[in-house]
Amino acid sequence: MRSFTLSDFDFALPPELVAQHPAAERSASRLLDGTTSPPTDRIFRDLPSLLRAGDLLVFNDTQVVKARLFGEKPTGGRLELLVERVLSDGEVVCHMKVSKKPPVGTVLRMVGGFRATLLGRWPEKDGALFRLAFDSDDGADPYALMARHGHVPLPPYIAHADSEDDVRRYQTVFARAPGAVAAPTAALHFDEALLAQLDAAGVQRASVTLHVGAGTFQPVKTENIAEHVMHAERYEVPPATQQAIADCHARGGRVVAVGTTTVRTLESWAASGEASGDTRIFITPGFRFRHVDRLVTNFHLPKSTLMMLVSAFAGYEHVMALYAHAVRERYRFFSYGDAMLLARAGDA
Repeated sequence: MRSFTLSDFDFALPPELVAQHPAAERSASRLLDGTTSPPTDRIFRDLPSLLRAGDLLVFNDTQVVKARLFGEKPTGGRLELLVERVLSDGEVVCHMKVSKKPPVGTVLRMVGGFRATLLGRWPEKDGALFRLAFDSDDGADPYALMARHGHVPLPPYIAHADSEDDVRRYQTVFARAPGAVAAPTAALHFDEALLAQLDAAGVQRASVTLHVGAGTFQPVKTENIAEHVMHAERYEVPPATQQAIADCHARGGRVVAVGTTTVRTLESWAASGEASGDTRIFITPGFRFRHVDRLVTNFHLPKSTLMMLVSAFAGYEHVMALYAHAVRERYRFFSYGDAMLLARAGDA
C-alpha cells in the first residue's frame, strides 16, 4: 500500500469559500453526492432519497457549551480561557491565552464576576492544558457559569464574534449532552422537517456521544503523519445504539455515520471493545472500518486529521477528486459550509 505524508492531504482553497455564516435554512445547504460516478450536485434535503428503509443514521448528540471565557490576572493583564472539559468539584481543564502565564495559586477575575483559581497543569505537571477551580458567590457549577458568561467557541477560521444566531445555529437540533467545544458540524444540516421525512422513509436513528475538543482544530505538524499525537476526547456508545447497529447489520441495512466524530466513536468502540472512555483513535488510509458503511460529512481543513479520515474511508484519490470538484463548483467549506455523502471504499 502507498505510504502517505502530510503533503498528500493538502489542497488549494480560495479563502472566500470558507463559510462565515450558515445557510439561511439548515437543510438548504448543498450536498455533494460522492456515491455516484461522476459525483452529483444536490441539496441536503435530498438525503432521504439517497438512503433506504432499514438504514441506520447515527448522530453525535453532544451539546456545544459556551466554553470561551474572558478575564484578567490580578495585575490587570487580560486573558482568555477555552474550557476543554469539566472535571469534578467545580474543576475544569482549559486552554489559556495570555501574554504571561500566571503562577499556580493565582486567582483570576472572570468577566461576569466569578473567580478561577489556577491549580496547575493537566494532565500532568508538564501538560499543555491548565486545571482551574471555578467559584462564584451563588455556588453555580461550571456549566451554569459558562451558560451565563461564556461565548460560543467558534472555530478559528470564522472571523466574526459570536452572536445570538451562532448560539442557535452552531448547535444541532438534537443536542442533548453538554460538553463539546466544537459542533459535530455534519449534523448542523438536519432540521425537524428533514428528520420527519427520514422517519417516514423508514430510516432508523440512533445516537452516540463524543465531546468534541479544541484539538479537532490542532494542525498536524509532522510530515510523517505516523508521528502525530492525537488529542483525547470522551465518548459513549449507549446500549440502545449498540443494539440498533446489530439489528441494522442483521437486516442488511447500512450504518450511516453523521460526521467524523460519529465515525471516531463507533470505530473506537469496535477497536477497543469499550463502549465509553477516552479515545485518541487516529484513522488514516489503510484503516479497516468495522461499523460504518456511509458517511455524511462537511469539507475539512487541508492537512488535517479529518482529511486523512475521510480519505481512509472513501479512498484517497476519490476524496481528492471530490474536493477538487467542490472547489470548482464553489461549495462552501468547513463548519458552516456544505456537506457530502460518501460510501466506504469498495462498497457498492
